[in-house]
Amino acid sequence: MDQVFAPWRIEWIRREEKNPDIEECVFCELPEQETDRENLLVARSEHAFVMLNNYPYNPGHLMVIPRTHTGEYGALADDVLLDHARLKQRTFDALEVALEPDGFNAGLNLGDGAGGSIDDHLHTHVVPRWQGDTNFMPVLSDTTVIVEALEATYDHVHDAFAAQDGAVVPDEDSAVVFE
Repeated sequence: MDQVFAPWRIEWIRREEKNPDIEECVFCELPEQETDRENLLVARSEHAFVMLNNYPYNPGHLMVIPRTHTGEYGALADDVLLDHARLKQRTFDALEVALEPDGFNAGLNLGDGAGGSIDDHLHTHVVPRWQGDTNFMPVLSDTTVIVEALEATYDHVHDAFAAQDGAVVPDEDSAVVFE
């Protein structure tokens, strides 16, 4: 059996202080800061935003997050649902241009038992997948691990969002904005 060594994951698992600079909700507070690149925010729209996962399963593992603080999908207003869905479309398009994956896994972790680490602010995971990338964590045999630093992935994805129709790039350290 081949093994994949991923020591960076243990940092996240064992951390005592989850987000020391965050008082309440990471998904509410990060978009309000003026440090998009540092916080890995790559795109924004009126009611949602896209950010890279800090500890990705694959390069380009993004989260599309409505600005509304809720863990209940049914609590989202229609305009928020539509904006969230449109930003997911843009996310798939950007990832196809930036990373050329063979496919995607996308979904929500809803509720305490769903396995997500943040259950009070819903978010959609979008994970690029490639042939030969058999699954997220358990590796059974002959698996190739695709690796790329978060900063490099950020640049690829940011550039791909910036190339889309209607994109506005305030500056090189800001997320791409869709109005």
